[in-house]
Amino acid sequence: MTDHTAGADAVWPKLLPLHTWEDTCTTLHMWTQVVGKIRLELGPRVNHWWGAALYTTTRGLTTSPIAVGTRSFAIDFDFVDHVLRITTSDGTGRSFSLKPMPVAEFYRKTMGALHELYVNVEIFTRPVEVTEAIPFEADNQHASYDADAVHRFWRALLQVERVLTQFRAGFIGKGSPVHFFWGGFDLAVTRFSGRTAPRHRGGVPNCADWVMEEAYSHEVSSAGFWPGAGVGEASFYAYAYPAPPGFAAYPVQPQAAYFHQVLGEFILPYESVRTADDPDKTLLSFLQTTYEAAAVLAHWDRRALERGTSSA
Repeated sequence: MTDHTAGADAVWPKLLPLHTWEDTCTTLHMWTQVVGKIRLELGPRVNHWWGAALYTTTRGLTTSPIAVGTRSFAIDFDFVDHVLRITTSDGTGRSFSLKPMPVAEFYRKTMGALHELYVNVEIFTRPVEVTEAIPFEADNQHASYDADAVHRFWRALLQVERVLTQFRAGFIGKGSPVHFFWGGFDLAVTRFSGRTAPRHRGGVPNCADWVMEEAYSHEVSSAGFWPGAGVGEASFYAYAYPAPPGFAAYPVQPQAAYFHQVLGEFILPYESVRTADDPDKTLLSFLQTTYEAAAVLAHWDRRALERGTSSA
């Protein structure tokens, strides 16, 4: 039997078990929330909160350029050299090393660097979409940084983005960019049917209901990837809002995929993709069949929304 694991690790990295880097994951999650909230505060309000997301880069994650007056700046997480860099359109910048430090220290360093660069901004410092919401300036509890685990996670994000982008290209209806949401700490892409959705019921921890109402104002099929909090391992997910009748029982691929009753989503473990004979094909089968679960059961106008389809 051929061992596909060694070769796959060169492209799809083997991730450390979540329990071994969970403290780092939580700390990094809070760091991305600090940076994401800066973008949210200074940028225009784009539909479904797309204007607040981060993006993957060849070295980590970025805000992309943020306008402040007639200048622009960007904040970049470099997970190769493990540095946070802030650069401006007038050629100035600041940076500091990413290493074990409390969220409170990261927050002070980031805001202090922005102040030195004449970028004045105040953010709402309570984390969102998490149960334990310690204000950034008071969070001395979360202070871990395992550079190897973070580097592996970023390498996985690059591969996931590549396949999500390929999947996105088959849809000509309204679709989101492939972007990283710092609230849920996930890389995601979303397709829209074009119809409005029922008002979202809210209830997300430390997140105002109106935020979710804006995010889910229209009917969606969404998929993505996250470290796996709630399921215990890095995983892909897919869901529909609103979920049509029969959604949970729809036959999706590959065989390793399952419906998580508590989360209300289809789940596919990352490891089952990484070790597959063809990881890209395996992931694409999950993305396509979970999308079809929404589109078929909710009677989307697939002829109008999909590239080259003859389905109605």
